[in-house]
Amino acid sequence: MIRLKKPNVVILGAGYGGLMTTVRLQKMVGVNEANITLVNKNDYHYESTWLHEASAGTLHHDRVRYPIADVIDRSKVNFVKDTVVKVVPEENRVILENGELTYDYLVVALGFESETFGIKGLKEYAFSIANVNAARQIREHIEYQFATYNTEEEKRDERLTIVVGGAGFTGIEFLGELVNRVPELCREYDVDPHKVRIICVEAAPTALPGFDPELVEYAVNLLERKGVEFKIGTAIKECTPEGIIVAKGDEVEEIKAGTVVWAAGVRGSHVIDESGFEAMRGRVKVDPFLRAPGYENVFIVGDCSLIINEETNRPYPPTAQIAMQQGEVCAKNLAVLIRQQGELQPFKPDIKGTVCSLGHDDAIGVVFGKKVWGSKASFMKKMVDNRALYLIGGPSLVMKKGKFNFL
Repeated sequence: MIRLKKPNVVILGAGYGGLMTTVRLQKMVGVNEANITLVNKNDYHYESTWLHEASAGTLHHDRVRYPIADVIDRSKVNFVKDTVVKVVPEENRVILENGELTYDYLVVALGFESETFGIKGLKEYAFSIANVNAARQIREHIEYQFATYNTEEEKRDERLTIVVGGAGFTGIEFLGELVNRVPELCREYDVDPHKVRIICVEAAPTALPGFDPELVEYAVNLLERKGVEFKIGTAIKECTPEGIIVAKGDEVEEIKAGTVVWAAGVRGSHVIDESGFEAMRGRVKVDPFLRAPGYENVFIVGDCSLIINEETNRPYPPTAQIAMQQGEVCAKNLAVLIRQQGELQPFKPDIKGTVCSLGHDDAIGVVFGKKVWGSKASFMKKMVDNRALYLIGGPSLVMKKGKFNFL
């Protein structure tokens, strides 16, 4: 069968999943085989797994991002800078803020959004580590609190209190950076370090739920030694202009804080809900080939897709590692459909390990089934970060953006 027209492939989002799909697909298909369009609201990609560093101020925000033009082949991929409003899957259309696109094949890779679980005041009064600009805002806000503290006649110690909501991956990694950054801020603004409080509030009965208990203990002990106060099994009930209200059992406590950072929950994109896909918190349970149920030409990868781990019967956590592996499989399946030959490949995650950083020189993790901690784990974490850059942009991107401060 000869096609009369080139199929239109539209990829929404240039995070790990969308960008991986794009760079792999541009290598697999020729200019004459398909029209590939990548849509993203910014003209840069950012490493969302590095945002905790930019938020704490230990890494400059420009280090976290790179231009999409650096990694896509402009002769094969049409880049559209726009915001996706909704998908109309029955009509093969995507509505953007400034126009619309039609597609034969669609990849939805719109990433995560912060999930507040309906907690009163969180959206209004807490920061969330959501993107590059949010990270900059957190860093500048914390710095402002330190800079202002000594200039006021009546010193308010709560200015120097930082509350982190959530002791999951993001929360712990952010705390690891904060404990390195705060001593620098104290020196810079002549603040007594004893006046600073860093409080982590986690509703679950343990920090890093689901992680190896021995490694969790290592992480918590390290952070406590560096001044973090943990309130585990404690739920944030409300966020106010003055701080937060927490509850543990029947005990209710108000914690006054100049900065509240919410790091306790993510969901898929609201566009998933707007578009009428069957979803749980913006995540679609995809078929074995990464397609949305009921639509053979719509693929969903990254944080908007939900894949059940059959061993635990729970969803895999949304990670960059899985998003990039999905991108590779998605590109192969698109090439099969574009050429109308070959078999679709089912997606099977290959989890090589998980490493959680605790600042620039410490970390915990399980790599190839072995537990690692300390500087060895920190080295592994930087390798993981560099590998992500390499898979998308090759050696030149690693040289530009990679992490080489191994000591």
